[in-house]
Formats: sequence, structure tokens, C-alpha cells
Amino acid sequence: MISIDRDDPSRGDVHQLLSEHLADMFATSPAESVHALDPSALSAPSITFWTARDDGGLLGCGALKLLDSPSGSPVHGEIKSMRTTASARGRGVATLMLRHILDDARTRNLERLYLETCTEDYFAPARRLYARNGFTECPPFAGYSLDPNSVFMELPL
Repeated sequence: MISIDRDDPSRGDVHQLLSEHLADMFATSPAESVHALDPSALSAPSITFWTARDDGGLLGCGALKLLDSPSGSPVHGEIKSMRTTASARGRGVATLMLRHILDDARTRNLERLYLETCTEDYFAPARRLYARNGFTECPPFAGYSLDPNSVFMELPL
């Protein structure tokens, strides 16, 4: 049975998965277009980080970053570091993680979620996942700039 729980991004197996994630980002995108976070950045107080596991084995991870708002109380969030292990692909882990993040965002009464992903074919499955779950393309947000290598998406909650 797959469980999703808060976790430490510096935990050994998680660190390895995030390292693979960053390596893939730099292998498929120009360095200036890589917006993935390393484990230390994912430990920031504004970020909640989860892993999906089956009988203790790591299947994937995802995070929710609270974005600053003028009122001081976050009303928007950004999905970060969605990644599944190679052996878990095709098992619905990414969908479970995404739904978990959406549920958490709704519990926090966030009004909107954003994400940035890449335009390369390698990221087409991720873009399809987000579109199937109601995300639509939007302009850059939270300090991002227009970038031909990035796709920005949003979901009103």
C-alpha cells in the first residue's frame, strides 16, 4: 500500500532521487532554465516536502512552496520537485502525490497553485498529468521570467 508522508529531503534515498532529478534537469535544459531545488532548499520553512513509499521503499516525492503575498498570509503555492523513481513510473504515484499536494493546499485555504515545468519532450508526461488535473498554462509568476524552455501552469482552488 502506498503511503504519502512528510519527509526529510536530505534522507539518503530521497537525496539520491533529488540528485537524479537535478541531473536530468541539467541534461535536458539550459542551466539558466533549471528551477529545480536541491535538498537544502527543499528544507526551507516555506516548503512542505513529502515522499510516497510502499513498504518503506521510496516511490517518489513532491513539495508545496508557499508563496509570499502582500497581506503576509500565503494565498498561493507552487508545486516543486515532483519526481517518481524509474521503477515506480506508470503506477499512478505522481497522480497520488499531486492529489495529496492539492488536498493539502485546499486544507490551507490557498486560492491558487502554480508550477513551472519544461517544454522539452522529456517533460510531456508531466505536462499531461497537470493538464488532466485541471492546470492550464499561465504567464510567469513569483519572479519567474518568460523563458522558451519553461511552461507555467496554474490551478484555481
